[in-house]
Amino acid sequence: MMKIAIDAMGGDFGSAPLVQGSLQALKERNFTLVLVGDAQVIKPLIPANFLSKIEIIHCDDFIAMDDSATSALKRKKSSIYVAMEMLKNKEVDAVVSAGHSGATMSLATLKIGRLNNVLRPAICTLMPRIDGSKSLVLDAGANVDCKPENLFEFGVMGYEYAKAILNYPKVRIGLLANGEEESKGNEITKTAFELLKKHENFIGNVEGNNIFDGNVEVIVCDGFVGNAVLKASEGVANSISFLLKKHIKASPIGIFGALFMQNVFKKLKKQIDYAEYGGAPLLGVNGSVIICHGKSNAKAMKNAVFQAISAVENNVNHNIEIALEQLRN
Repeated sequence: MMKIAIDAMGGDFGSAPLVQGSLQALKERNFTLVLVGDAQVIKPLIPANFLSKIEIIHCDDFIAMDDSATSALKRKKSSIYVAMEMLKNKEVDAVVSAGHSGATMSLATLKIGRLNNVLRPAICTLMPRIDGSKSLVLDAGANVDCKPENLFEFGVMGYEYAKAILNYPKVRIGLLANGEEESKGNEITKTAFELLKKHENFIGNVEGNNIFDGNVEVIVCDGFVGNAVLKASEGVANSISFLLKKHIKASPIGIFGALFMQNVFKKLKKQIDYAEYGGAPLLGVNGSVIICHGKSNAKAMKNAVFQAISAVENNVNHNIEIALEQLRN
């Protein structure tokens, strides 16, 4: 039976939502849940009827958000280190963590290594689209400085993930640039453009608005740009939500009108809520690793576990290796 390890420590709100979400996933899917962390903290959060279905791996230490990512490499008794060691030794099939993202990326890359034909792993984040589907942006922060070869790999990895996990009938790859024309971009993206031409589903350069308009499924960029896009998008969504509430409360007519719009607001909130996606897969490492938002609630954690299960079931890593080998020959 598939085993999913959860780094049950290190989230912004402690272990409770992480354990709760993992238990919710266990109710809906058949897998073995492995909770890694302080047993004295974790055990009281588990109902008695679940204890026999769960493995708890006790760890005294965990990487806090204000710790440096490099310190994780030395702290062998921390929860994320132990979880990654288990993945490296094939004792579990996937690791899900809402803890220190830098520590998770560093340990995943150095402990379990990269897939064949992959130079650098990438964080793949899901973004809402106006058609109700999702687009994938990668890299979203793992690699600040990239070479054209890295961007080529990101496009292939994103394509394989979108095809296998999101089940799109057609997956289009776009290269994020400052214009759609082939001549736009910097020297790195121009060279990457030529490399991505090898992929039959590459449609060329795309602009920032195309992330959301439904014209492309996979958007390729370096981690510096991708992280800036991600944070800016979160900021815009939060600002719009704040302004809507402010203007609605400003007049009795606004409050009255909002009563008739409640269902619309609920649908909008669901579409842009990160908890609906669960987490961001770290693609390119030799194992299934899902990195969650530090503020993940139980719903986000449950969906992150589902992502990990889907990645393993659909053999995404094998598909990435095969695709890169074929395109490089």
